[in-house]
Amino acid sequence: MKHVINLLFIFCLSIVLQSAAFGQCKTFTKKECKPKLSPYIYNGQLNSAVLNEGDVAELMLTFYSNQDYRVLVCGAEELGPIEFKLKDAGGQELFTNADHNMIDTWDFHTKSTQQLMIEVSVPLSSTDELYKNGCVSILVGFKDKE
Repeated sequence: MKHVINLLFIFCLSIVLQSAAFGQCKTFTKKECKPKLSPYIYNGQLNSAVLNEGDVAELMLTFYSNQDYRVLVCGAEELGPIEFKLKDAGGQELFTNADHNMIDTWDFHTKSTQQLMIEVSVPLSSTDELYKNGCVSILVGFKDKE
């Protein structure tokens, strides 16, 4: 019985810690990342997670025709520069920030509605320290049609 109670305690503690990490990530995104979308309008979709060094995450998003977009990948400073790529539904790479001095935004215009995959990669540290982790957010903004 005592073993079951210990397991329940550990389970509850892990849920609480994950909730706290998500809350911190949400605050980080609103304070540090969202202002970088300007002059684009934030689409309201929050895509963020706490990632570890060496992690790769993918997110599929729909982009609508005849629209100007800004994709922003914003990571906690301790993670270093985050690499991101945009790929079409067939897996063809359309953009990688590795070819552009690791910039954190990409502005583009769509001619047709399409789904694009955004792949983010957190670099491994060059030191033998403990693995670092931190918030990584993907935000999308659009320009208002005038």
